[in-house]
Amino acid sequence: MVSKINSFAFSGIEAVTVNVECQIAPGLPNFIVVGLPDKAVAESRERVRAAFTSIGLAFPAKRVIINLAPADLYKEGSHFDLPIALAILGVMKIVPDEEIEKYFALGEISLDGRILPVSGVLPAAVTASAENKAIICPKENAREALWASSELDIIAPISLIDLINHLNNRVIIPRAKLEDITQEITPENYPDFADVKGQEQAKRAAEITAAGGHNLLMSGPPGSGKSMIASRLASILPDLTPKEILETSMIYSVAGYLKGNGLVSIRPFRSPHHNASMPALIGGGKNAKPGEISLSHNGVLFLDELPEFTRQVLDSLRQPLENRSVTISRVNSHVTYPAKFQLIAAMNPCKCGYISDPSRACNQVPRCAVAYQNKLSGPLLDRIDIHIEVPAQNPLKAFNETTTESSAVIKNRVLKAREIQRKRYMGKDFTTNSEIVGEDLDRFCVVTDDAKKMLEQGVEKLKLSMRGYAKTLRVARTIADLENSEIIEKKHIAESLSYRQINYTR
Repeated sequence: MVSKINSFAFSGIEAVTVNVECQIAPGLPNFIVVGLPDKAVAESRERVRAAFTSIGLAFPAKRVIINLAPADLYKEGSHFDLPIALAILGVMKIVPDEEIEKYFALGEISLDGRILPVSGVLPAAVTASAENKAIICPKENAREALWASSELDIIAPISLIDLINHLNNRVIIPRAKLEDITQEITPENYPDFADVKGQEQAKRAAEITAAGGHNLLMSGPPGSGKSMIASRLASILPDLTPKEILETSMIYSVAGYLKGNGLVSIRPFRSPHHNASMPALIGGGKNAKPGEISLSHNGVLFLDELPEFTRQVLDSLRQPLENRSVTISRVNSHVTYPAKFQLIAAMNPCKCGYISDPSRACNQVPRCAVAYQNKLSGPLLDRIDIHIEVPAQNPLKAFNETTTESSAVIKNRVLKAREIQRKRYMGKDFTTNSEIVGEDLDRFCVVTDDAKKMLEQGVEKLKLSMRGYAKTLRVARTIADLENSEIIEKKHIAESLSYRQINYTR
Protein backbone atom coordinates (compact mmCIF):
# COMPACT_ATOMS: atom_id res chain seq x y z
CA MET A 1 0.00 0.00 0.00
CA VAL A 2 1.13 3.55 -0.79
CA SER A 3 0.15 6.68 1.16
CA LYS A 4 0.49 10.15 -0.40
CA ILE A 5 0.58 13.77 0.73
CA ASN A 6 1.71 17.00 -0.93
CA SER A 7 4.53 19.35 0.02
CA PHE A 8 6.72 21.94 -1.67
CA ALA A 9 10.16 22.56 -3.07
CA PHE A 10 11.19 26.16 -3.68
CA SER A 11 12.60 27.64 -6.87
CA GLY A 12 13.24 31.27 -6.03
CA ILE A 13 9.96 32.50 -4.54
CA GLU A 14 7.94 29.96 -6.50
CA ALA A 15 6.60 26.99 -4.53
CA VAL A 16 6.72 23.83 -6.66
CA THR A 17 4.41 20.96 -5.70
CA VAL A 18 6.17 17.80 -4.51
CA ASN A 19 4.30 14.52 -4.00
CA VAL A 20 5.51 12.66 -0.93
CA GLU A 21 4.79 8.92 -1.22
CA CYS A 22 5.39 6.20 1.36
CA GLN A 23 5.45 2.42 1.01
CA ILE A 24 6.08 -0.02 3.84
CA ALA A 25 7.13 -3.41 2.47
CA PRO A 26 8.36 -6.68 3.97
CA GLY A 27 12.12 -7.00 4.32
CA LEU A 28 14.98 -6.07 6.55
CA PRO A 29 14.31 -2.93 8.63
CA ASN A 30 15.40 0.06 6.59
CA PHE A 31 14.34 3.67 6.06
CA ILE A 32 15.15 5.08 2.63
CA VAL A 33 14.39 8.51 1.14
CA VAL A 34 14.70 8.77 -2.65
CA GLY A 35 13.95 11.57 -5.10
CA LEU A 36 17.10 13.71 -5.06
CA PRO A 37 17.04 14.81 -1.38
CA ASP A 38 19.71 17.03 0.14
CA LYS A 39 21.46 16.39 3.44
CA ALA A 40 18.71 18.05 5.54
CA VAL A 41 16.01 15.90 3.88
CA ALA A 42 18.06 12.73 4.27
CA GLU A 43 18.54 13.50 7.98
CA SER A 44 14.75 13.67 8.41
CA ARG A 45 14.85 9.88 8.81
CA GLU A 46 16.44 10.20 12.24
CA ARG A 47 14.22 13.08 13.34
CA VAL A 48 11.03 11.26 12.31
CA ARG A 49 12.14 7.99 13.91
CA ALA A 50 12.97 9.75 17.20
CA ALA A 51 9.68 11.70 17.16
CA PHE A 52 7.69 8.49 16.76
CA THR A 53 9.45 7.02 19.80
CA SER A 54 8.79 10.19 21.84
CA ILE A 55 5.03 10.09 21.24
CA GLY A 56 4.82 6.34 21.99
CA LEU A 57 4.64 4.93 18.47
CA ALA A 58 6.74 1.99 17.36
CA PHE A 59 8.49 2.74 14.09
CA PRO A 60 7.76 -0.04 11.54
CA ALA A 61 10.41 -2.78 11.63
CA LYS A 62 10.11 -3.17 7.87
CA ARG A 63 11.43 -1.63 4.68
CA VAL A 64 10.13 1.99 4.66
CA ILE A 65 10.57 3.80 1.35
CA ILE A 66 9.83 7.52 0.90
CA ASN A 67 9.68 8.86 -2.66
CA LEU A 68 9.74 12.60 -3.39
CA ALA A 69 8.32 13.21 -6.86
CA PRO A 70 9.22 14.55 -9.36
CA ALA A 71 12.45 12.64 -8.83
CA ASP A 72 14.59 14.96 -10.97
CA LEU A 73 13.80 18.05 -8.86
CA TYR A 74 16.33 18.78 -6.12
CA LYS A 75 14.66 18.71 -2.68
CA GLU A 76 16.18 20.71 0.15
CA GLY A 77 15.10 21.89 3.56
CA SER A 78 13.90 20.45 6.85
CA HIS A 79 10.26 21.27 6.01
CA PHE A 80 9.90 17.79 4.47
CA ASP A 81 9.94 16.24 7.98
CA LEU A 82 6.20 16.69 8.52
CA PRO A 83 4.93 15.34 5.17
CA ILE A 84 7.29 12.33 5.48
CA ALA A 85 5.95 11.57 8.96
CA LEU A 86 2.33 11.95 7.82
CA ALA A 87 2.87 9.67 4.83
CA ILE A 88 4.26 6.97 7.13
CA LEU A 89 1.36 7.45 9.56
CA GLY A 90 -1.04 7.08 6.65
CA VAL A 91 0.37 3.68 5.66
CA MET A 92 0.31 2.61 9.32
CA LYS A 93 -3.42 3.57 9.45
CA ILE A 94 -2.78 5.83 12.42
CA VAL A 95 -4.26 8.71 10.40
CA PRO A 96 -6.72 8.26 7.52
CA ASP A 97 -4.63 8.21 4.34
CA GLU A 98 -7.50 9.47 2.19
CA GLU A 99 -7.73 12.51 4.47
CA ILE A 100 -4.07 13.57 4.31
CA GLU A 101 -4.15 13.53 0.49
CA LYS A 102 -6.26 16.71 0.68
CA TYR A 103 -3.47 18.69 2.30
CA PHE A 104 -0.17 20.34 1.61
CA ALA A 105 2.15 19.95 4.58
CA LEU A 106 5.46 21.47 5.64
CA GLY A 107 7.24 21.69 8.97
CA GLU A 108 10.31 20.51 10.83
CA ILE A 109 9.89 17.90 13.56
CA SER A 110 11.95 17.97 16.74
CA LEU A 111 13.08 14.81 18.53
CA ASP A 112 10.28 15.16 21.10
CA GLY A 113 7.58 15.46 18.42
CA ARG A 114 7.10 19.23 18.39
CA ILE A 115 6.54 20.85 15.00
CA LEU A 116 9.04 23.67 14.50
CA PRO A 117 8.70 26.76 12.25
CA VAL A 118 10.23 26.75 8.78
CA SER A 119 10.86 29.30 6.04
CA GLY A 120 8.83 29.64 2.83
CA VAL A 121 5.35 29.23 4.34
CA LEU A 122 3.92 32.34 2.65
CA PRO A 123 4.66 31.31 -0.99
CA ALA A 124 3.58 27.78 -0.06
CA ALA A 125 0.25 29.07 1.26
CA VAL A 126 -0.25 31.18 -1.88
CA THR A 127 0.22 28.07 -4.04
CA ALA A 128 -2.08 25.98 -1.81
CA SER A 129 -4.76 28.64 -2.07
CA ALA A 130 -4.41 28.74 -5.86
CA GLU A 131 -4.87 24.96 -6.01
CA ASN A 132 -7.84 25.15 -3.61
CA LYS A 133 -6.25 22.86 -1.04
CA ALA A 134 -5.72 23.13 2.72
CA ILE A 135 -2.31 23.43 4.33
CA ILE A 136 -0.73 22.00 7.47
CA CYS A 137 2.06 24.16 8.91
CA PRO A 138 3.68 24.85 12.29
CA LYS A 139 1.65 26.95 14.72
CA GLU A 140 4.37 29.64 14.68
CA ASN A 141 3.85 30.04 10.92
CA ALA A 142 0.04 30.28 11.00
CA ARG A 143 0.04 34.10 10.97
CA GLU A 144 2.27 34.09 7.93
CA ALA A 145 0.12 31.54 6.05
CA LEU A 146 -3.11 33.41 6.66
CA TRP A 147 -1.87 36.42 4.72
CA ALA A 148 -2.14 34.33 1.53
CA SER A 149 -5.94 34.13 1.73
CA SER A 150 -8.56 34.64 4.40
CA GLU A 151 -10.43 31.63 2.96
CA LEU A 152 -7.46 29.25 3.17
CA ASP A 153 -8.05 26.27 5.48
CA ILE A 154 -5.01 26.11 7.75
CA ILE A 155 -4.19 23.49 10.37
CA ALA A 156 -1.45 24.75 12.67
CA PRO A 157 -0.56 22.10 15.29
CA ILE A 158 1.98 22.50 18.07
CA SER A 159 3.08 18.87 18.00
CA LEU A 160 2.74 15.68 15.99
CA ILE A 161 0.43 14.10 18.57
CA ASP A 162 -1.91 17.12 18.36
CA LEU A 163 -2.06 16.70 14.59
CA ILE A 164 -2.80 12.95 14.86
CA ASN A 165 -5.68 13.65 17.26
CA HIS A 166 -7.04 16.34 14.95
CA LEU A 167 -6.97 14.17 11.84
CA ASN A 168 -8.80 11.43 13.77
CA ASN A 169 -11.41 13.94 15.03
CA ARG A 170 -10.50 13.35 18.66
CA VAL A 171 -9.28 16.82 19.64
CA ILE A 172 -9.91 19.46 16.98
CA ILE A 173 -7.27 22.15 16.52
CA PRO A 174 -9.07 25.52 16.31
CA ARG A 175 -8.82 26.99 12.82
CA ALA A 176 -6.65 30.06 12.67
CA LYS A 177 -8.68 33.17 11.97
CA LEU A 178 -7.74 36.31 10.14
CA GLU A 179 -9.00 38.55 12.90
CA ASP A 180 -6.57 36.87 15.27
CA ILE A 181 -3.57 37.90 13.21
CA THR A 182 -4.60 41.24 11.79
CA GLN A 183 -2.02 43.83 12.71
CA GLU A 184 -2.11 47.53 12.15
CA ILE A 185 0.43 48.42 9.49
CA THR A 186 2.16 51.55 10.69
CA PRO A 187 4.94 53.49 8.98
CA GLU A 188 8.46 53.00 10.22
CA ASN A 189 9.95 55.80 12.25
CA TYR A 190 12.35 56.86 9.54
CA PRO A 191 14.77 59.73 10.14
CA ASP A 192 13.34 63.02 8.90
CA PHE A 193 14.72 65.30 6.19
CA ALA A 194 14.15 68.18 8.61
CA ASP A 195 17.37 67.04 10.28
CA VAL A 196 19.40 67.78 7.14
CA LYS A 197 20.77 71.31 7.26
CA GLY A 198 21.70 72.86 3.94
CA GLN A 199 22.52 70.66 0.92
CA GLU A 200 19.44 71.87 -0.93
CA GLN A 201 20.67 70.58 -4.28
CA ALA A 202 21.27 67.11 -2.87
CA LYS A 203 17.84 67.10 -1.23
CA ARG A 204 16.33 68.15 -4.56
CA ALA A 205 18.10 65.22 -6.25
CA ALA A 206 16.75 62.87 -3.56
CA GLU A 207 13.22 64.15 -4.17
CA ILE A 208 13.51 63.53 -7.93
CA THR A 209 14.96 60.09 -7.20
CA ALA A 210 11.97 59.18 -5.04
CA ALA A 211 9.41 60.67 -7.41
CA GLY A 212 10.58 58.75 -10.48
CA GLY A 213 12.07 55.59 -8.98
CA HIS A 214 15.56 56.52 -10.20
CA ASN A 215 19.05 55.51 -9.05
CA LEU A 216 21.28 58.06 -7.32
CA LEU A 217 25.02 58.48 -6.76
CA MET A 218 26.26 61.10 -4.32
CA SER A 219 29.90 62.14 -4.13
CA GLY A 220 31.52 64.47 -1.68
CA PRO A 221 34.04 64.81 1.15
CA PRO A 222 33.61 63.01 4.48
CA GLY A 223 30.93 64.50 6.73
CA SER A 224 29.07 66.37 3.99
CA GLY A 225 25.78 64.54 4.65
CA LYS A 226 25.66 61.82 1.98
CA SER A 227 24.75 58.96 4.31
CA MET A 228 22.37 61.20 6.22
CA ILE A 229 20.42 62.00 3.06
CA ALA A 230 20.42 58.36 1.90
CA SER A 231 19.05 57.10 5.21
CA ARG A 232 16.13 59.52 4.91
CA LEU A 233 15.16 58.63 1.36
CA ALA A 234 12.80 55.87 2.48
CA SER A 235 10.83 58.47 4.48
CA ILE A 236 9.65 60.18 1.28
CA LEU A 237 8.88 57.08 -0.80
CA PRO A 238 5.24 56.04 -1.32
CA ASP A 239 3.86 53.34 0.96
CA LEU A 240 3.92 49.79 -0.33
CA THR A 241 0.86 48.66 -2.30
CA PRO A 242 -0.83 45.38 -1.28
CA LYS A 243 0.77 43.66 -4.30
CA GLU A 244 4.21 44.94 -3.34
CA ILE A 245 3.70 43.86 0.28
CA LEU A 246 2.97 40.30 -0.85
CA GLU A 247 5.90 40.22 -3.32
CA THR A 248 8.39 41.51 -0.77
CA SER A 249 7.09 39.29 2.02
CA MET A 250 7.42 36.16 -0.14
CA ILE A 251 11.12 36.90 -0.65
CA TYR A 252 11.63 37.44 3.08
CA SER A 253 9.66 34.26 3.81
CA VAL A 254 11.90 32.14 1.57
CA ALA A 255 14.96 33.76 3.16
CA GLY A 256 13.57 33.08 6.65
CA TYR A 257 13.54 36.79 7.59
CA LEU A 258 9.85 37.43 8.28
CA LYS A 259 9.54 38.83 11.80
CA GLY A 260 6.67 37.68 13.95
CA ASN A 261 5.19 35.88 10.95
CA GLY A 262 3.64 39.13 9.77
CA LEU A 263 4.24 40.79 6.41
CA VAL A 264 6.88 43.29 5.33
CA SER A 265 4.71 46.39 5.46
CA ILE A 266 7.38 49.05 4.91
CA ARG A 267 9.79 49.59 2.04
CA PRO A 268 13.02 47.67 2.65
CA PHE A 269 16.16 49.69 3.24
CA ARG A 270 19.27 47.52 2.99
CA SER A 271 22.76 48.83 3.62
CA PRO A 272 25.38 46.06 3.32
CA HIS A 273 28.98 46.67 4.38
CA HIS A 274 31.52 47.17 1.62
CA ASN A 275 33.20 43.85 2.43
CA ALA A 276 30.07 41.98 1.24
CA SER A 277 30.79 39.12 -1.16
CA MET A 278 29.06 38.64 -4.50
CA PRO A 279 26.78 35.83 -3.22
CA ALA A 280 25.82 38.04 -0.25
CA LEU A 281 24.86 40.90 -2.57
CA ILE A 282 23.45 39.05 -5.58
CA GLY A 283 22.30 35.86 -3.91
CA GLY A 284 23.63 32.33 -3.94
CA GLY A 285 25.39 30.03 -1.56
CA LYS A 286 24.64 26.35 -1.23
CA ASN A 287 20.87 26.79 -1.23
CA ALA A 288 20.75 29.77 -3.65
CA LYS A 289 19.23 32.11 -1.08
CA PRO A 290 18.19 35.67 -2.05
CA GLY A 291 20.89 38.32 -1.68
CA GLU A 292 20.75 41.97 -0.68
CA ILE A 293 19.43 43.12 -4.07
CA SER A 294 16.41 40.80 -3.76
CA LEU A 295 15.89 41.67 -0.10
CA SER A 296 15.78 45.30 -1.34
CA HIS A 297 12.98 44.46 -3.81
CA ASN A 298 10.46 47.35 -3.90
CA GLY A 299 12.80 49.32 -1.66
CA VAL A 300 16.24 50.90 -1.42
CA LEU A 301 19.70 49.37 -1.64
CA PHE A 302 22.23 51.79 -0.16
CA LEU A 303 25.89 51.19 -0.93
CA ASP A 304 28.05 53.49 1.15
CA GLU A 305 31.73 53.93 0.22
CA LEU A 306 30.94 52.58 -3.25
CA PRO A 307 34.53 52.24 -4.58
CA GLU A 308 35.46 50.16 -1.53
CA PHE A 309 33.32 47.31 -2.82
CA THR A 310 35.26 44.92 -5.03
CA ARG A 311 35.06 45.50 -8.77
CA GLN A 312 33.53 42.08 -9.35
CA VAL A 313 30.76 42.71 -6.82
CA LEU A 314 29.87 46.10 -8.29
CA ASP A 315 29.84 44.87 -11.88
CA SER A 316 27.50 42.06 -10.86
CA LEU A 317 24.86 44.77 -10.29
CA ARG A 318 24.78 45.77 -13.95
CA GLN A 319 22.34 43.13 -15.19
CA PRO A 320 19.90 43.30 -12.23
CA LEU A 321 19.72 47.09 -12.58
CA GLU A 322 18.49 46.63 -16.16
CA ASN A 323 16.37 43.47 -15.84
CA ARG A 324 15.02 44.10 -12.31
CA SER A 325 15.59 40.43 -11.54
CA VAL A 326 18.56 38.15 -10.92
CA THR A 327 19.12 34.56 -12.01
CA ILE A 328 21.40 32.39 -9.88
CA SER A 329 22.74 29.53 -11.97
CA ARG A 330 23.75 26.19 -10.53
CA VAL A 331 24.67 22.90 -12.21
CA ASN A 332 21.29 21.35 -11.39
CA SER A 333 19.04 24.39 -11.45
CA HIS A 334 18.53 28.06 -12.24
CA VAL A 335 16.80 30.17 -9.59
CA THR A 336 15.35 33.59 -10.39
CA TYR A 337 14.56 36.20 -7.74
CA PRO A 338 12.92 39.59 -8.32
CA ALA A 339 15.25 42.56 -7.78
CA LYS A 340 13.37 45.77 -8.45
CA PHE A 341 15.27 48.15 -6.21
CA GLN A 342 16.49 51.74 -6.20
CA LEU A 343 20.26 51.92 -5.99
CA ILE A 344 21.46 54.76 -3.78
CA ALA A 345 25.24 55.03 -3.58
CA ALA A 346 27.66 57.35 -1.81
CA MET A 347 31.39 57.83 -2.29
CA ASN A 348 34.29 60.13 -1.57
CA PRO A 349 35.83 61.71 -4.68
CA CYS A 350 39.24 60.22 -3.80
CA LYS A 351 40.87 58.00 -1.20
CA CYS A 352 41.54 60.83 1.24
CA GLY A 353 38.24 62.51 0.41
CA TYR A 354 39.56 66.07 0.27
CA ILE A 355 40.46 66.63 -3.38
CA SER A 356 38.60 69.98 -3.40
CA ASP A 357 40.38 71.25 -0.26
CA PRO A 358 44.11 71.89 -0.95
CA SER A 359 44.82 72.39 2.74
CA ARG A 360 43.65 68.85 3.60
CA ALA A 361 44.29 66.91 0.38
CA CYS A 362 46.97 64.23 0.29
CA ASN A 363 50.16 64.61 -1.73
CA GLN A 364 48.88 62.32 -4.51
CA VAL A 365 46.10 64.62 -5.75
CA PRO A 366 44.77 64.37 -8.47
CA ARG A 367 46.25 60.97 -9.27
CA CYS A 368 44.61 59.38 -6.23
CA ALA A 369 41.18 60.52 -7.49
CA VAL A 370 41.74 58.94 -10.89
CA ALA A 371 42.87 55.65 -9.36
CA TYR A 372 40.03 55.67 -6.83
CA GLN A 373 37.31 56.34 -9.38
CA ASN A 374 38.70 53.79 -11.82
CA LYS A 375 37.39 51.15 -9.41
CA LEU A 376 33.96 51.99 -10.82
CA SER A 377 33.32 50.73 -14.34
CA GLY A 378 31.82 53.00 -16.99
CA PRO A 379 28.88 50.64 -17.69
CA LEU A 380 27.88 50.69 -14.01
CA LEU A 381 28.06 54.51 -13.78
CA ASP A 382 26.06 54.77 -17.01
CA ARG A 383 23.22 52.85 -15.34
CA ILE A 384 22.88 55.43 -12.56
CA ASP A 385 20.33 58.10 -13.47
CA ILE A 386 21.39 60.93 -11.17
CA HIS A 387 24.93 61.95 -10.20
CA ILE A 388 25.15 64.70 -7.63
CA GLU A 389 28.03 66.40 -5.85
CA VAL A 390 27.54 66.96 -2.13
CA PRO A 391 30.07 69.65 -1.16
CA ALA A 392 31.44 70.33 2.29
CA GLN A 393 29.50 72.88 4.34
CA ASN A 394 30.37 75.40 7.00
CA PRO A 395 28.78 73.76 10.07
CA LEU A 396 28.24 77.10 11.82
CA LYS A 397 26.18 78.43 8.92
CA ALA A 398 24.35 75.15 8.35
CA PHE A 399 23.17 74.76 11.94
CA ASN A 400 21.90 78.34 12.01
CA GLU A 401 19.34 77.48 9.32
CA THR A 402 15.84 77.52 10.73
CA THR A 403 13.71 76.67 7.68
CA THR A 404 14.18 73.10 6.51
CA GLU A 405 11.44 71.01 4.89
CA SER A 406 10.25 67.90 6.67
CA SER A 407 9.92 64.51 5.03
CA ALA A 408 6.13 64.83 5.15
CA VAL A 409 6.19 67.96 2.98
CA ILE A 410 8.56 66.42 0.44
CA LYS A 411 6.63 63.14 0.42
CA ASN A 412 3.44 64.99 -0.43
CA ARG A 413 5.05 66.31 -3.64
CA VAL A 414 6.46 62.86 -4.41
CA LEU A 415 3.03 61.26 -4.02
CA LYS A 416 1.47 63.77 -6.41
CA ALA A 417 4.13 63.00 -9.03
CA ARG A 418 3.66 59.26 -8.53
CA GLU A 419 -0.10 59.63 -8.96
CA ILE A 420 0.46 61.41 -12.27
CA GLN A 421 2.65 58.51 -13.38
CA ARG A 422 0.15 55.90 -12.20
CA LYS A 423 -2.61 57.43 -14.29
CA ARG A 424 -0.33 57.96 -17.30
CA TYR A 425 0.91 54.37 -17.36
CA MET A 426 -2.39 52.70 -16.51
CA GLY A 427 -2.60 49.46 -18.46
CA LYS A 428 1.17 49.23 -18.84
CA ASP A 429 3.42 46.77 -17.02
CA PHE A 430 5.31 49.62 -15.34
CA THR A 431 4.33 52.48 -13.04
CA THR A 432 7.29 54.86 -12.78
CA ASN A 433 9.26 57.05 -15.17
CA SER A 434 12.47 55.10 -14.56
CA GLU A 435 10.93 52.07 -16.29
CA ILE A 436 9.93 53.69 -19.61
CA VAL A 437 11.46 51.90 -22.58
CA GLY A 438 11.20 51.70 -26.37
CA GLU A 439 8.32 53.40 -28.12
CA ASP A 440 6.84 54.51 -24.81
CA LEU A 441 9.84 56.80 -24.31
CA ASP A 442 8.89 58.82 -27.40
CA ARG A 443 5.19 58.66 -26.59
CA PHE A 444 5.35 59.85 -22.99
CA CYS A 445 8.43 62.08 -23.09
CA VAL A 446 7.22 64.87 -25.39
CA VAL A 447 9.66 67.80 -25.45
CA THR A 448 9.43 71.34 -26.75
CA ASP A 449 11.63 72.46 -29.66
CA ASP A 450 13.93 74.42 -27.34
CA ALA A 451 14.22 71.45 -25.01
CA LYS A 452 15.01 69.14 -27.92
CA LYS A 453 17.75 71.43 -29.13
CA MET A 454 19.30 71.62 -25.66
CA LEU A 455 19.12 67.82 -25.35
CA GLU A 456 20.94 67.40 -28.66
CA GLN A 457 23.65 69.80 -27.53
CA GLY A 458 23.96 67.94 -24.24
CA VAL A 459 24.34 64.61 -26.01
CA GLU A 460 27.18 66.01 -28.12
CA LYS A 461 28.96 67.83 -25.30
CA LEU A 462 28.65 65.11 -22.66
CA LYS A 463 29.05 62.29 -25.20
CA LEU A 464 26.02 60.48 -23.83
CA SER A 465 25.37 56.86 -24.72
CA MET A 466 21.96 55.66 -25.87
CA ARG A 467 21.29 54.61 -22.28
CA GLY A 468 22.45 58.00 -20.99
CA TYR A 469 20.17 59.75 -23.48
CA ALA A 470 17.18 57.68 -22.34
CA LYS A 471 17.95 58.25 -18.67
CA THR A 472 18.22 61.99 -19.24
CA LEU A 473 14.74 61.97 -20.77
CA ARG A 474 13.32 59.86 -17.94
CA VAL A 475 14.72 62.17 -15.26
CA ALA A 476 13.42 65.21 -17.18
CA ARG A 477 10.00 63.52 -17.30
CA THR A 478 10.07 63.19 -13.51
CA ILE A 479 11.13 66.83 -13.04
CA ALA A 480 8.22 67.90 -15.26
CA ASP A 481 5.82 65.72 -13.25
CA LEU A 482 6.93 67.40 -10.03
CA GLU A 483 5.89 70.68 -11.62
CA ASN A 484 2.68 69.12 -12.98
CA SER A 485 3.81 69.82 -16.56
CA GLU A 486 2.69 67.43 -19.29
CA ILE A 487 5.33 68.73 -21.72
CA ILE A 488 9.05 68.53 -20.99
CA GLU A 489 10.47 72.04 -21.24
CA LYS A 490 13.96 73.41 -21.69
CA LYS A 491 14.48 73.98 -17.96
CA HIS A 492 13.59 70.36 -17.24
CA ILE A 493 16.16 69.10 -19.74
CA ALA A 494 18.76 71.53 -18.36
CA GLU A 495 18.33 70.24 -14.83
CA SER A 496 18.34 66.63 -15.99
CA LEU A 497 21.60 67.12 -17.94
CA SER A 498 23.21 68.59 -14.84
CA TYR A 499 22.73 65.25 -13.10
CA ARG A 500 24.83 63.25 -15.53
CA GLN A 501 28.28 61.92 -14.60
CA ILE A 502 30.58 64.39 -12.85
CA ASN A 503 34.32 64.74 -13.39
CA TYR A 504 35.74 64.95 -9.88
CA THR A 505 39.36 65.27 -10.95
CA ARG A 506 39.00 68.75 -12.34
